[in-house]
Amino acid sequence: MPKDSTRSRKAAEKGEKGTRAKAKKDKNAPKRALSAYMFFSQDWRERIKAENPDAGFGEVGKLLGAKWKEMDDSEKKPYVEQAAKDKERAEEEKAAYDNKKADASGSGGDEDDE
Repeated sequence: MPKDSTRSRKAAEKGEKGTRAKAKKDKNAPKRALSAYMFFSQDWRERIKAENPDAGFGEVGKLLGAKWKEMDDSEKKPYVEQAAKDKERAEEEKAAYDNKKADASGSGGDEDDE
């Protein structure tokens, strides 16, 4: 019988944790910046797939990771520069988004046309 009381307690704990509602994502929010690895991965994925036609999604990811690790800094430089530019873009868009959001909530949201 002690097991039954333990189960009900765990169920009650889970229910309490699950009551928090997850905040909905704003579709108009700016996209996050991509990392240097993500730019590399976009650039190399098709090449890796062409060289390894039998590789599945996970295997392609492992091959991309291995290729990234074996590259030296000079080979990674173009991707690092792209990531830096994208980070600036994301920060600018986020600042503009936050300002627009603050303006809309500060004025009550009725005067969006100004």
